[in-house]
Amino acid sequence: MAKNDDARRTSREAQKQEASRKELMKPVRKSGKAAAAEAPPPRAYAARSLSALLPGVTRPAFKKRSPASVRLFLEWDSAVGPAYGARTAPQKLAGGTLTIACQGPVAMELQHMQAALIDRINAWSGYTLVERLRLTQSVQAAPRQSGASRKAPAPAPLSIPEMPEGPLRDALEALGGRVRARRG
Repeated sequence: MAKNDDARRTSREAQKQEASRKELMKPVRKSGKAAAAEAPPPRAYAARSLSALLPGVTRPAFKKRSPASVRLFLEWDSAVGPAYGARTAPQKLAGGTLTIACQGPVAMELQHMQAALIDRINAWSGYTLVERLRLTQSVQAAPRQSGASRKAPAPAPLSIPEMPEGPLRDALEALGGRVRARRG
């Protein structure tokens, strides 16, 4: 009987070893977010509408930037007005904090007008988009002008026939020509 008991033990041990070996060979299945991140999306063989596919396509882009911040960056001049829009540039919107790049004197002015600017941006967006402003001083390139607009042609002098010839008449004619050129 002792031999049978020993044989049974060895066969049980062999079965246990085989079971543990099979357990080690099984692929490890992850659960939760890790499995969802690695798993490919389920295949759909039927036609699906574009609106059903759009969230999956736009999700990675919206993780980087929200649609509201993209709209704010694209329409910056209309959100803050042309006076500030030309002298500032939005850089980042995260957690309700808008980072704005501007030059030193403009940064000082914006710091004093911070509450009004936040109210203006939030009124433009329709909801509380910005809670705080963060100003960074950076040298921004001035808008470039084409060669034609840099050097305006000399205005045609205005003629004043009633005045006698002299330096006063020349100065008034030149001044009149410049005023006429400005007004169009």
